[in-house]
Amino acid sequence: MTYKELTCIGCPMGCEIEVTLNDDGRITSVKGNTCRRGDVYARKEIEAPRRIVTTTVKVTGSVEGAACVSCKTMTDIPKDKIFDVISELKDTTCQCPVKIGDVILSNAAGTGVDVIATSNVI
Repeated sequence: MTYKELTCIGCPMGCEIEVTLNDDGRITSVKGNTCRRGDVYARKEIEAPRRIVTTTVKVTGSVEGAACVSCKTMTDIPKDKIFDVISELKDTTCQCPVKIGDVILSNAAGTGVDVIATSNVI
C-alpha cells in the first residue's frame, strides 16, 4: 500500500486528503474530504492531473498602448502539456482589438483546448 497526501483545491475548505493506492497503483480509498468535490479532485489528481494555464500574450495595434492581453485555457489541460502550451503562446501575437472570450490559440499543443482572452484590449 502507498499513501499520498493532498490539499484539496475543489472548494474553500482546503481539506487534507489521504489517498491509498494498492500495489498496482490503483486507488483503493480517499479519506479526509468533507464534500464530494474532494473525492473527485483527489482521484483526478492521482490518475490524470490537469491544470488551467493562465498567462499573457503580446498584442499589436493597441490604441491604449497595451503590450499584452491576459488569457487562459478554456478548460484544464493535462499537466504534462503545460510547457508545450506556454511554448506555443510565446510566439503568438494578437492584433487589437481583443475582446474577452476571443480565441487566442486554437487546439493549444494538440490538447483540443483553446486559449481565450480574459480581458479587453483596444
